[in-house]
Amino acid sequence: MNLPDGFDAWAAWLGLAVALGVLELFSLDLILLMLAAGAIVGMLVSLTGVDLWVQVVAAVVASVAALGVVRPSVVKRLHTGPNLVLGHEALVGRQGLVVQEVSSQAGQIRVGGEIWTARPYDDDQVIPVGAKVDIFQIKGATALVHHVPELG
Repeated sequence: MNLPDGFDAWAAWLGLAVALGVLELFSLDLILLMLAAGAIVGMLVSLTGVDLWVQVVAAVVASVAALGVVRPSVVKRLHTGPNLVLGHEALVGRQGLVVQEVSSQAGQIRVGGEIWTARPYDDDQVIPVGAKVDIFQIKGATALVHHVPELG
């Protein structure tokens, strides 16, 4: 396709990319931003001097690739955040040190400078003083723990 004299395709592509970028500020769904990325590719291809149809194909392919590959991962990252765990639930998964033998009756462990009542997660287990334990669950004010085996 022949373009009129003085027509700069790269400027048209750049204008389209800027317009799509500004419209994205109102939608915030990242679709128009991916189309703007395709328009930038169209602009870059136009600088090589190829025909308009090649520029359009390159822009469409780049837009579809951005919509299919980049957008899902970016949206997933934006919509997930760190899990905020408060209170005694924050202890689950941490390690403690047995300060009083832990048996099915009870015992005590030290976790982060605090003393907690503890029972073994497996009722048949007895965990000696000085052993490291993993906290599996908190029931009320009692930690259910499991002995961490030590090498050697």
